Amino acid sequence: MSEETLKERVEEWMVGQMPIIRMHGGRSMVREADPKTGTVSVELGGSCAGCGISDLTAQNIKRDLIQDFEEIDEVHVLVPSTGEQGESTVEGGRGGELQYATESANHF
Repeated sequence: MSEETLKERVEEWMVGQMPIIRMHGGRSMVREADPKTGTVSVELGGSCAGCGISDLTAQNIKRDLIQDFEEIDEVHVLVPSTGEQGESTVEGGRGGELQYATESANHF
C-alpha cells in the first residue's frame, strides 16, 4: 500500500469520524502517513488553537486511528497554541509561525 493511499484513507477517516472539529471551526490535515513505519502525523488548526479540549481531541484521534487502522502503530497530533481563533489561525504552515503546546490544556 502506498503512502498516498494511507494518507487519503486517514483524511477520509478524519472527515467521517471527527466532524466536530469542522463544526467548531477547526481544521485538520494529515501531514504524514507512512505505511512502512506505521506512523501518522495529523495537524489541527483553525479554532483548535487555544481550545481547552484540543488535548482530549488529540488523544481521541490517536486512540481511534490505532484501533481502526491495523497498519498504524504510532500517531502524532500537532496542535498550534497561538491562542488565535477562527480562519486566521495558522494552518499548514501559512500565515505565520506555528507554536505547539507542550503542556496539558487541563492546566486551569
